[in-house]
Amino acid sequence: MSYYDVIIIGAGSVGVPTALALSEKKLKVLVIDSRSSAGQENNKKAIGGIRATHSDFGKIKVSQRSIEIFSTWKEKHGDDIGWIANGYSFPAYNVEDEKNLKDLMKIQHSFGVNIKWISPEEYEELVPGINAEGLRGSTYSPEDGSASPLLAINVFYFKSLEYGAEYKFNENVINIELKDNKISQVITDKGKYSADDIINASGNNAKEIGKMMRIDLPVIPDSHEGAITEPVERFFGPMIVDMRPAKGSANYYFYQNNEGQVIFCITPAPPNIGTDSDSTSVFLPQVAKRMVELYPRLSNLKVRRTWCGQYPMTPDGFPIVGRSRKVPNLINAVGMCGQGYMLGPGLGELITRIVTNELSVDDKRALKNFDPYRDFSGMEQFK
Repeated sequence: MSYYDVIIIGAGSVGVPTALALSEKKLKVLVIDSRSSAGQENNKKAIGGIRATHSDFGKIKVSQRSIEIFSTWKEKHGDDIGWIANGYSFPAYNVEDEKNLKDLMKIQHSFGVNIKWISPEEYEELVPGINAEGLRGSTYSPEDGSASPLLAINVFYFKSLEYGAEYKFNENVINIELKDNKISQVITDKGKYSADDIINASGNNAKEIGKMMRIDLPVIPDSHEGAITEPVERFFGPMIVDMRPAKGSANYYFYQNNEGQVIFCITPAPPNIGTDSDSTSVFLPQVAKRMVELYPRLSNLKVRRTWCGQYPMTPDGFPIVGRSRKVPNLINAVGMCGQGYMLGPGLGELITRIVTNELSVDDKRALKNFDPYRDFSGMEQFK
């Protein structure tokens, strides 16, 4: 049986950056994944947006660190991951949304987020041709941005290999054995492994992995569809998040990436519970109608492809991150609610500090928001 300092279950948006951070600290790390390579579940289905404009201290601080990592990666390591600081915007077309956004900005400012309210005229400069009828203004956070999920996870993966991390692909975890309430070994269909700490970063499979240790993790995946257009010359700046609900959907959002392609996604209402990844005939006409009404300049773009991925959701929209009380050498890092890609790098460093017992005051404060033993009665705003 092979022995490691840390075993990570899941080579995705959280597992790979965590392996990177741990191996950089010279820890012996093994990552186990059922797929053939890194990022083959929901990471490659992410649309690439990265923002710190959340509603709680934990996600804001973790995302701010993620932005630092994404935005400086090319300068520090030489790899182009497609980073652009295009910003995020939440335009308001009614009094209620304007009030809610401005109230949230007070919280975001208190946590050091660079975000401001801009007038309709200023927003039209950022997004020329936007439908201005009823527009009351918008939030704008210029330090938020985007990068390629495919490029990013690959550079994180190869850098972690340089630091000594090991990966076992095409292996399914079939059992986790406990001894004296601690994990004694992780058993796959190909081998047995042991470690001081086990990290559950298994995304869609979080609940199933938890059951192997008789732990109930309230993580339920629901499916979201996305699409990408042909590349065109850049014609608008920020990610646009339209919060207004419509029949069959809640919010939707889109942006133009570093290559000029417009990428977009919609939040279905009610949620599509489950892990079905087939594209549907409903998505494209549904979201296209809403997007063109909001931004007519999109109407002539050709859509190249659509896809479907999952948001592993928790009841309150916040991740579940922290040590288990029941199984003290288990660290859960699950329930990212569709934001694992943007949280991953910062979260990987936070998890590393859990492992090495180097948590700061801010770390402990952040982890309160992610506490596996919270009552899940709150709700993340604009998740």
